[in-house]
Amino acid sequence: MGSRNDNGGDWSAEGGSDDLPDLPEEWGVIVIPDDLSELSDEVEAVRAELRHERGRSRWHRFARRPAVRRARRLVAACLKAPVLIISMAIVVTIASLFASAWPGPPRTPATQRTSGTQTTERSTTLPALDLVNADGQTVALRQNLPAVLLVTDGCDCAALIADTTAAVKPGIAVVTITTATASSAGTPPTGAAPQAQGKTVLALRDPAGELRRDLGLGTPDGTAAALLVNQAGSIVRQVLRTRTVDTFRADLARL
Repeated sequence: MGSRNDNGGDWSAEGGSDDLPDLPEEWGVIVIPDDLSELSDEVEAVRAELRHERGRSRWHRFARRPAVRRARRLVAACLKAPVLIISMAIVVTIASLFASAWPGPPRTPATQRTSGTQTTERSTTLPALDLVNADGQTVALRQNLPAVLLVTDGCDCAALIADTTAAVKPGIAVVTITTATASSAGTPPTGAAPQAQGKTVLALRDPAGELRRDLGLGTPDGTAAALLVNQAGSIVRQVLRTRTVDTFRADLARL
């Protein structure tokens, strides 16, 4: 195809124009076939790409609409609350499992019952009480230690007292304590036969029942309560209900 030149307005003989730019080199050699049907594959590829671009453009335009954006924000907000609740429930459940499986400090049973005998292994300190002896004089409870204290209210415990006196070593006092008088409790008075064996037996009264109350020994039920107290005043063995020295005989060596 020719073009008019600047001088006479005639078409150039070379069929080109100096004003037209050259084709980009990266395009390479462009061959125009004689039969345009040979370009049908390229035409279909271009059309498919254009259709894809138009489809994407329609979806993007739809997604960018204000109503659609508000709906998306509303759906996201509605989903956050259930997710947060489920997450908190999972965390609480895991924490509960760890808390239940975590080993706590060992617990020693405060009370043990065997063959009608109630005992406790609690280590406490003997309270500093002033009781009354058979002569009516005030005696400090902690002045005769180590000792085996037998609280004998309502108990016919003469055999228990005798057996305990025979079982203890010299230097360990046997102290009977009751709220009643010594004669009504069946307790041997100070200076009885066990004293001659080099062992001390004291019969004391606790008129107000302070010892029973302070140590939680319970109400009298026909049995005795036994307290094994060392030199420092610590109760190394406490038996709440007993009728025989065999209940605490093995613990006498701890005094």
